Amino acid sequence: MAWKYLITIVLLIPLKGSVPEMPLKKQNRLGETKSPYLLQHKENPVHWFPWGEEAFQAARNEKKLIFLSIGYSTCYWCHMMEKDSFEHQDVADLLNRDFISIKVDREEHPDVDKIYMDAVVGMTGRGGWPMTVFLTPDLKPVFGGTFFWKAQFLELLNRLQTTWKQEPQRIVAAGEEVFEFLRQRNAAPEKQQVSEAVLRSAYEQMNSSFDDTYGGFGQAPKFPPAIGLSLLLRVYRRSGEKRALEIVTTTLDAMARGGIYDHLGGGFHRYSTDEQWLVPHFEKMLYDNALLAWSYLEAFQVTGKPAYASVARQTLDYVLSVMTSPEGGFYSAEDAGEVGREGEYYVWREAELKALLTKEEFEAIRDLYRVTATGNFEHQRNILHRGADKKWGEEDSKVPLAHQKLRTARLTRPPPYKDDKVLTAWNGLMIAAMAKGHQVLGEKRYWEAARRAANFIRGKLWHEGAQQAAPLLLRRYRDGDSRFTATLDDYAFLIHGLLVLYESDFDPQWFEWAKILQKREDELFWDAQGGGYFFTSPEEKELVIRKKEVHDGAIPSGNSVAALNLLRLHALTAEPGYLEKARQLFESISAEITRYPMGHAQALIALDFELDQSKEIVVVGKGADPRRDEATKFFQQTFLPNKVLVVGEPTGRQDSKAIPLLQGKALKGGLTTVYICENQTCREPTNDLELAKKLVNDPSP
Repeated sequence: MAWKYLITIVLLIPLKGSVPEMPLKKQNRLGETKSPYLLQHKENPVHWFPWGEEAFQAARNEKKLIFLSIGYSTCYWCHMMEKDSFEHQDVADLLNRDFISIKVDREEHPDVDKIYMDAVVGMTGRGGWPMTVFLTPDLKPVFGGTFFWKAQFLELLNRLQTTWKQEPQRIVAAGEEVFEFLRQRNAAPEKQQVSEAVLRSAYEQMNSSFDDTYGGFGQAPKFPPAIGLSLLLRVYRRSGEKRALEIVTTTLDAMARGGIYDHLGGGFHRYSTDEQWLVPHFEKMLYDNALLAWSYLEAFQVTGKPAYASVARQTLDYVLSVMTSPEGGFYSAEDAGEVGREGEYYVWREAELKALLTKEEFEAIRDLYRVTATGNFEHQRNILHRGADKKWGEEDSKVPLAHQKLRTARLTRPPPYKDDKVLTAWNGLMIAAMAKGHQVLGEKRYWEAARRAANFIRGKLWHEGAQQAAPLLLRRYRDGDSRFTATLDDYAFLIHGLLVLYESDFDPQWFEWAKILQKREDELFWDAQGGGYFFTSPEEKELVIRKKEVHDGAIPSGNSVAALNLLRLHALTAEPGYLEKARQLFESISAEITRYPMGHAQALIALDFELDQSKEIVVVGKGADPRRDEATKFFQQTFLPNKVLVVGEPTGRQDSKAIPLLQGKALKGGLTTVYICENQTCREPTNDLELAKKLVNDPSP
């Protein structure tokens, strides 16, 4: 196809003199935005536009190619390209003369990012940020890549502009072919049934790519495989396959020991640049810490290892202390550090440690974290990491005070830049993690944080709608400004968080809101012809493709989270529409799941729920009865991933205010009573908690 050879075409066409100058657009418009990423570029001499009709109209009117630059505020190489190119007048002069330049925050516009990332990966075989894409005036991509050094970038700009002036038909044809590639990529695959066998296939793929020495999958760089680990815990529960559990524990242990984990402040960095989890890319993302906290909590439920509870607790506490706004929303990210000084906030020279600590404290820290004079990072600095021989909970008694001294000293350093925007989707993931932390660890502060965040989203990013107006969820809040129509991920992840929050405090408001959101999600995103959910609503007219996302990336697929939400809502309500949609959704994504199961772990987590037994648990009892609390805690703290849990006072069958699953559930003998049900059919209710524990794991009808 012609577009595959556009790189060659651009590079081979000779430059024929200078391009006539066009009037400069003497304005950088990014200062009018709220995006931290865009605001970082507001002083560039480049005449940036934000994504929107003003930029598109300028490109059409002036018949110019669009230069689209996509990144995010904590992206190290985005900062590097800014310093190397966008801050320089000679680069700006070319861009301002020959192109319409658009800067996009991929976290505010994941819809835009996903489309053009597909194009870049199709052209080059790889993707990443900063993303550099050139578009025709009708927004069709013709050339793309990631980071370019200044000399490369200047040459590229000249060649592209020369091609556009001398042989525009080549670029137009390339744009049409890329568009066709995107359209075909997004075409509905053939539907088929999925079965338990695909869970086995996913396990076999993970096992074959597992690193037995260091944990994780594949080679460096290594990304935390949180979703895959949660799937493997379900494979272990379903099959008893000890190897599945070994993969999980080996990986979680290695990450918790490594430099990817912040041993002083808690929380995880983005990924490891090496196979050992030692040298991280130092940025911290909210979604990573939500997903990893969840994985460590589940692993603690399965194994009872105190280390996993400790890591989960420290991760959630990091979010509470550093990543939570005064109003209750969760911030998005912290960056890796200034260009050329990545990780400076987190690393230590041996001499620094000696100066800050007593001799005994230094020796304890040195032995625990393998500190040396030469260091394991740039400039003789040390990334703290634990040896495999250092068991969690058996540290020297001097370590806690030494930790406190080092945390205090670290606070005197310039902190990493924080992206303080609040994203609905990522907050949904962290609401779920906080609520799960409350259930498993019994820590009230996590429930309070989840509840505050949910109320924040409802107050700042949710509009009920007046009169005939439909309710509306927005994507981003920052500095008093709520903006951008929500995507599938925003709805699905928030519903997920609300359902987990409901199982923490059993406040029906969360369940009711989740149902309203699900109804709106169905109205906006459901594909009535092909099944499954589109990523964007039909109102997003400026997008050249309306995508469906199935494959898990750094965050789980919105379709896969939606499938699990639908199944959970069906279990709670017995409304057949939820189950019908879930099954249609599975059919619509079945071909992709079957082709590469390992890449669809979240969908398989939902499938495991669908195939499992005994998912509906109801505990009824008087609020003051300690036996109700005892039963509730057991079901919250035990690894029962495919259950829904309802707790409350006994109700009549016509109690419209009660959760449907709770309706008609009475006390047996006036005592706290447990109902174990499947498909709305319940076994004999019991007051005997020990019997209830057996029943919930008994697969017989």
